[in-house]
Amino acid sequence: MIKMVVTDIDGTIYSPDCGIKECVKECIRDLVNNGIYVAIATGRTYGSAKSVADKLGIKCPLICYQGGLVNSYEGDILDVKYLDPEIAREIINDCRKRHIHLNVYVEDKLYVEDDNQYIKDYIGDKGIDYHLVNSFDELDFTKLNKLLAINYDCKFIDSLIEELRAKYPQLYVVKSFDYFCEIANKEATKGNAIKFLAKKYGIALNEVLAIGDQNNDIEMVKTAGIGVAMGNGTPEIKAAADYITDTVQNDGFIKAINKFVWSK
Repeated sequence: MIKMVVTDIDGTIYSPDCGIKECVKECIRDLVNNGIYVAIATGRTYGSAKSVADKLGIKCPLICYQGGLVNSYEGDILDVKYLDPEIAREIINDCRKRHIHLNVYVEDKLYVEDDNQYIKDYIGDKGIDYHLVNSFDELDFTKLNKLLAINYDCKFIDSLIEELRAKYPQLYVVKSFDYFCEIANKEATKGNAIKFLAKKYGIALNEVLAIGDQNNDIEMVKTAGIGVAMGNGTPEIKAAADYITDTVQNDGFIKAINKFVWSK
């Protein structure tokens, strides 16, 4: 019996062409109204994740930064795993030399050194504010959530991920979208966040359903008792999942819930 559902946002319950459909909102509210815990798991900031919860009409735990920050809906920190400041500055300096765009997240705030098209495209309709600084060097990295490298050359992102994984095995480096290389604390995964919430609520992992579409969701779908990949997901997450549902456009989230929650 499923007692907790953990869902990714982008490409899972949200798509740029149709937003979050009303039928998906109703499905998630039905879960909550029937006593099933729901948690949102995303690479986004707490503020952006909370705005999604508001659109869904629920108050739920928010797994942010791939698992680097777990907040209550109200904003209380339940669990946090920061990125090492010294290693982060090494990576930042290297990216500067190579003209790689970086988003830097400190204490749930987004900072950039360049007000360019990368950041404008990234913000889109996510409801995220960002701060332009002359240099990341002026920031206090004591509470550094993550780094995000963005480049529109997908092959370059793949090679950057391989390079960083080899050089910094003590970090969690993962692709969260074709153009995004996420850099975080080694333990900052959605899978670890699920373990934390399951323990907090007294739920066995085999009573958890997790659903996502990108490689940053792999740890999550492998940790949950039932791991579901979206039909629009990457080949890697499909290979890791227990089940592949339909696409986000074709209400794959709802179909997975109907199959594994209401049919039991």
